[in-house]
Amino acid sequence: MYIKEPRCKRCGKPIHSKEEEFCYDCRKGEFHYEQGRSLWLHKPPVSGSIYAFKYKNRRVYGEVYGKEMAKHFEKWIRMWEIDLIVPVPLYKKKQRKRGFNQAAIVAEELGKRLGIPVDSSLVIREKETTPQKELGQRSRRKNLKKAFRVVKQEEKNRKVLIIDDIYTTGSTIDSIAEILEKAGYEKIYFLTISIGQGF
Repeated sequence: MYIKEPRCKRCGKPIHSKEEEFCYDCRKGEFHYEQGRSLWLHKPPVSGSIYAFKYKNRRVYGEVYGKEMAKHFEKWIRMWEIDLIVPVPLYKKKQRKRGFNQAAIVAEELGKRLGIPVDSSLVIREKETTPQKELGQRSRRKNLKKAFRVVKQEEKNRKVLIIDDIYTTGSTIDSIAEILEKAGYEKIYFLTISIGQGF
């Protein structure tokens, strides 16, 4: 089931009423990204599908997710005027163990379908961090401090779309958005496969 209105105007989480405009997290926090959307709520069967994609080597699922993103969010991506798609990077040791970066598979499929370049080497994860799902919101931010780095300078004032599998509090995406912003990128947006509730 795709996420329908009403949903948060910033992160796209479903919310109780149209009058609220923003979810609980977006009301109390400041973010470096402009806006984002997700395909589905993070609950069965979607959560099981993502687990199989990441940990059971179901790489073909990533192509399906990328296809669905292209189908459902092309108008958003065109409206945002995206110049470049960037997947959330894995720490190199974790990527070697898993054999692939799940966000990169989704990003490549999306970019191919919409004719937008994908750069999986623009941002790297410099340190191994505790899995975000094991931490509270404040600890998530601290955990990601100096975790990512922009490794090359490209054209300034470009609009970037970050791709990840799951959006919970937005800490990971916002950490990457912050360093991209500091590196001179104009506006940062995101898309994920799934997202948590906004209330």
